[in-house]
Amino acid sequence: MKKIWVGVIICFVAFSVNAQYAKLYPSNWYTGMKWNKVQILVKGAYEGFKNEKVKINYPGVTLTKVSKFENGKYLALEVTVSADAQPGDVLINFIDGTKAHGVYWPLKPRREGKGKTFAKGVTSADFIYFLMPDRFSNGDISNDRVAGMRDQSLNRDSIYHRHGGDMQGVINHLDYLQGLGVTTLWMTPVLENDMPDRTEHGYAFTDHYKIEPRLGGESAYRKLSDALHNRGMKLIQDAVYNHVGSYHFIVTDAPAKDWLHQWPSFTQTSYKDQPLFDPYASKTDAKRTADGWFTTQMPDLNHGNPFVANFLIQHALWSVEEFGVDGWRIDTYIYNDLAFMNRCNQALTDEYPLMTLFGENWVHGVLNQAYFVENKLHVPFKSNLQGSIDFQTLFYGIQPALNQPFGWNEGVTKLYTTLSNDFVYKDPSRNVIFLDNHDMTRFFSTVNEDVEKHKMGLAWLLTCRGIPQLYYGTEIVMKGISNPDGWVRLDFPGGWNGDTKNAFTGEGLTATEKEVQQYTRSLGIFRKNSTALQTGKLMQYLPADGLYVYFRYDATQTVMCVMNTSDKEKSVQFSQFDERTKGFTKGKEVTSGQIVGDQFTIPAKKMWVIALNR
Repeated sequence: MKKIWVGVIICFVAFSVNAQYAKLYPSNWYTGMKWNKVQILVKGAYEGFKNEKVKINYPGVTLTKVSKFENGKYLALEVTVSADAQPGDVLINFIDGTKAHGVYWPLKPRREGKGKTFAKGVTSADFIYFLMPDRFSNGDISNDRVAGMRDQSLNRDSIYHRHGGDMQGVINHLDYLQGLGVTTLWMTPVLENDMPDRTEHGYAFTDHYKIEPRLGGESAYRKLSDALHNRGMKLIQDAVYNHVGSYHFIVTDAPAKDWLHQWPSFTQTSYKDQPLFDPYASKTDAKRTADGWFTTQMPDLNHGNPFVANFLIQHALWSVEEFGVDGWRIDTYIYNDLAFMNRCNQALTDEYPLMTLFGENWVHGVLNQAYFVENKLHVPFKSNLQGSIDFQTLFYGIQPALNQPFGWNEGVTKLYTTLSNDFVYKDPSRNVIFLDNHDMTRFFSTVNEDVEKHKMGLAWLLTCRGIPQLYYGTEIVMKGISNPDGWVRLDFPGGWNGDTKNAFTGEGLTATEKEVQQYTRSLGIFRKNSTALQTGKLMQYLPADGLYVYFRYDATQTVMCVMNTSDKEKSVQFSQFDERTKGFTKGKEVTSGQIVGDQFTIPAKKMWVIALNR
């Protein structure tokens, strides 16, 4: 603590600059931001605030309002940062009679590029790799345990404990990701998670303005972001607005009771989305959906409280500017207050026009999903969320296509039908398609460990419309049933010293694992150089007897995708699809290099991706 006695200058007030006097949220801000009216939440480190007067004397920064809360430990300062304000340390003075404490609030310059070299957004031209940093690779053993944190577990034999993976481990293997054709990294939340257990997933974090130290902290996150951008890659941050961990200070020492949704007794969300749009729904059901707690360990935030709303929106903006984030995946989207989400989404896109936002809308039905994103529906609530994680093409598309026998409404017909409903979306190409994730049974297990079906799923993932997302390990047929979820969150082989199997180098992989990994790599690299697959149009033909054919095409390239889900080989003729094949006489299957003519036979349970040639 630095003490400065300036009694004569400020009327014999004993003044000290004391960083320990209070914590400020956000911890800093930036010059030149459109969001220039900033709410600073002040959390006193001592017994609380009484009659302190707050003063700010910094050119271009004006204090306009001070709000108090029922918990006397907090203040909310509303400050305006003018367009001509310069970077520097803004001194905030708290004066109580003859005593005064000063706390610095840094005002930083904007990140270089101001959204031109970051915040680029993630589009259908990208390929997302999704991983849990604790389970991917341990690049720095010094942060495996951090003194003072509640969870001191480190046990790779447990599916629930921490395993030691971190962001340095991810940095060490960016070559591997690029070798798969990956352009974009998405990780489970990286904010501090000081809960007593189950901290490996990160979704119950405890401080918005700290990066998890066991993942490497703020310095590692910046290093990872810079490493990605230097390679021309992108970074998605996993955002959680709906809830926090039960050890977050908003819960343990809340500024006011109305910062959380309070119930007479524990009330869990119904996990039902229908009451939010059902014209016949009861208000009671709708309230429980939106305001019920996700779990006992994840208290529900009250977005109707303007202080809470500003706290969350400012953290989103701060994260993008501080760490150079390109895209925003929003957890448990349907359980948030939707009007708040529109406001938050708008704040991000106002500041960063290319920023991509997609939400986790785990619902059943294309209409249900479309309600929560930009759509063409005539409904009272109009969402500004650009896209959704596309559960519909998973549950009612590729899964039944590969696991059900063909029928009028079954099997691959469901995939065709689900895609035919894309007319309800403003832009279906902004939906994120996937085969599995950290909450559900791995795809290899979903298809009963059938390698050919697994490869068909990968081929569909990398050729269908939308933004493809690959969950770590799917490329090497990692398996696991999601009950309990730890079995689908196992370690990526080779990420730890001493691993006998190494998926990064291929050492110790089985023939099947190598085959599928190479298959994924071939498709990923092809997609990375294919304008038709990245941004081209989609045309699909009615499935017939288990055979499903669709095309991705633009002015310069046509790719023919032939999926044979039946148990028999099928003959295919270009003339059956002359709208798209006219003028073409042959093609090259991109994973095998096989040349096919305008008539060919595709074996049972195969999908061919054919680049057509004249």
